[in-house]
Amino acid sequence: MDSSVALGRLELARPLMTRGSCLTLPEGAQSAHLNGCVPLSHQVAGHKYGVDKVGILQHPDGTVLKQLQPPPRGPREMQFYSMVYADDHCDPCLVELQGHLPKYYGTWSSPDAPTDLYLKLEDVTSRFQKPCIMDVKIGQRSYDPFASQEKREQQIRKYPLMEDIGFLVLGMRVYKVASDSFDAYDQHYGRGLVKDTIKEGLSKFFYNGDILRKDAITASILKVQKILQWFEGQSRFHFYASSLLFVYEGVCAPSLGSQTLRESQITPEACEQNNNIDQSLSTMYSLHKKGCLRSHYQAKQDNGVWSSSQQPNGNGSPARLEEDRKEAKSDAVQETVSDVEVKMIDFAHVFPSDVPDQGYIYGLKNLLKVLHQILEE
Repeated sequence: MDSSVALGRLELARPLMTRGSCLTLPEGAQSAHLNGCVPLSHQVAGHKYGVDKVGILQHPDGTVLKQLQPPPRGPREMQFYSMVYADDHCDPCLVELQGHLPKYYGTWSSPDAPTDLYLKLEDVTSRFQKPCIMDVKIGQRSYDPFASQEKREQQIRKYPLMEDIGFLVLGMRVYKVASDSFDAYDQHYGRGLVKDTIKEGLSKFFYNGDILRKDAITASILKVQKILQWFEGQSRFHFYASSLLFVYEGVCAPSLGSQTLRESQITPEACEQNNNIDQSLSTMYSLHKKGCLRSHYQAKQDNGVWSSSQQPNGNGSPARLEEDRKEAKSDAVQETVSDVEVKMIDFAHVFPSDVPDQGYIYGLKNLLKVLHQILEE
């Protein structure tokens, strides 16, 4: 998959230690690479630096560097980010979309290899102490309309149930409170999930060995619902082989950590909290769907590459980074540990369209259905 961002996909300096059917991530420092950049330590899926032809690094300033893929995929993704984050547009559809993507700081290259370009992106896990991370590919097809017959058959063989289920767990890591360690699950785990086991398989992401983190499930549902509303209101883009990146804080609030799944005590406070959750969900689902207005700024495509304004230079944006860092720190103080991040990532296969993206919408709705089932049970 064309993986991406800041985000969390597991790049390790040492081999993983196995435990049962999952993997335990060892701690350890990683050697420096280009100009102080190191492999992303919390990558859970996608191309790995030093293993694949392209990979993901972490810059000393905290941003994530995603190496540009070969044409047309790399230029297409770069120009998609540039279009969405262009300074000279006021397109409400794209402005709303920015809220569902990692922040984009342009391109970066090392002085030693100026022709090797990287996308410079926000690390959405940075504010979490023990980030639990999951990468979920969304849609009924993981190949784009221009894929060869061989590529199509290859993608279908990887996960024949993609069209039916509408999403695929590519990887995840989950913090276990008792052992103060992470369990990791790779793409093979996700491909082994079928219709009868998808709910149980997905629920592992929210189970910390002691309790099921229903607060994180609830917050995830609300975030995914907002993304669904955006998709139902737009008819400009189709997304293929694109993912949602889920992140939540593994360190429980005291009120959550005091009760386990094995305990049957239900306090008045817990009942009130559950009622508040139900009310929040009801409010969210009753919101009128907001449509995206078509703007005069039309994206065009030339040989699979978006036309866009000039690329911002990610090598020299310290002022903006510092501003965003202060803003994020301020927001983090106000937010509870039950808050999550759900961001859209991987845009090497995004194409113009004039109809809604029904494949992505189908995947989001099915994912929401499974998350509701986990929450209710």
